[in-house]
Amino acid sequence: MKKLLKSVGLPIAIGLFSGLIVLLVVPDLAGISERSRNQTVEQFTRLFNLSGQVSYGDAVKRAAPAVVSISTTSVSERGDSNLPLPQRSASRDAPEGSGVIVSPDGYILTNHHVIQNASRLLITLIDGREVQATLVGTDPESDLAVLKIGLKNLPYLHLADSSEAEIGDVVLAIGNPFGLGQTVTMGIISATGRNDLQLNIYEDFIQTDAAINIGNSGGALVNAYGDLVGISTLLFSRGGGSEGVGFVIPSNMARFVMESIIKYGRVIRGWLGIESQSLSASLAKAYGVSTRVGILITGVYEGGPADLAGIRRGDILIGINGQSTRDGRKVMNMVAQIPPGQSMTMQVLRDGKAIELIAQATTRPKIVN
Repeated sequence: MKKLLKSVGLPIAIGLFSGLIVLLVVPDLAGISERSRNQTVEQFTRLFNLSGQVSYGDAVKRAAPAVVSISTTSVSERGDSNLPLPQRSASRDAPEGSGVIVSPDGYILTNHHVIQNASRLLITLIDGREVQATLVGTDPESDLAVLKIGLKNLPYLHLADSSEAEIGDVVLAIGNPFGLGQTVTMGIISATGRNDLQLNIYEDFIQTDAAINIGNSGGALVNAYGDLVGISTLLFSRGGGSEGVGFVIPSNMARFVMESIIKYGRVIRGWLGIESQSLSASLAKAYGVSTRVGILITGVYEGGPADLAGIRRGDILIGINGQSTRDGRKVMNMVAQIPPGQSMTMQVLRDGKAIELIAQATTRPKIVN
């Protein structure tokens, strides 16, 4: 067996190495772009790093410079019966949380609750530079906000595809807990798709046991290679400290929110106009289906996209554009990222028969929860 591995494995290794040399020296010959070349080289590097990893120093060196501390000045109004107008009183700058630079031109992702009611936002980089940030936009429904700073030569992080994050992946949380200064903690991804915390309208949290404390909000959760997996948001704690249950907004949701805010000044989400509930065992039996097949439509907004498409109360929605719809909250998140005006194909069970209906997403009304 060893002889076979040597005879077969050596030529393969030589071929892979030769291919890598071609990509490095003459990428045009291979007909690929510089970006594709860099991604391929990174994949080769990860492939040949087969020994157990004993340090995540490289990931930290790559990610840490892009994680910033955010200090805020909040302004409140207080009434005074002896004065004709309310007076404003401002609190001094205090470290409130963290943020992540995600572009070379200075866009920063953080949490809405970190900068809420702030009149001044001071950004401190790990290299000591300080600069005042402007608020580009905020989205309370996902607890995200986008800031911008005007410095040159900025470090920044690429947003990974969070749909590829798996339970058990090693992750690092980088932020500014308790105002102590930049701190790195390590853990794994404990769960994905947490959407039943009822804290935000749009939830799709990654759960991690990497320590997330007060001040980490808005900071980075990165993978073992230093790619941004999500924005640290909150911790579950009975006593105020980290108990190994932290929640992170995944990078894919953060990317969608950021791009919408930058383009429109606010988040524009698609809307279908349905109310639904999960299929309990008794409901599934009554409808003659599996509990895992889809969601039961319990209400349809009159004049909404679903209504116009012909969806009825009592239908079972089993898919949208070929994607499974077993969870009502995930369906809402899915539809939210369909641009208003774009059509979607819905797979529906009605009276035991499978049908397809076409709906056109519209902008979600503000009055709808």
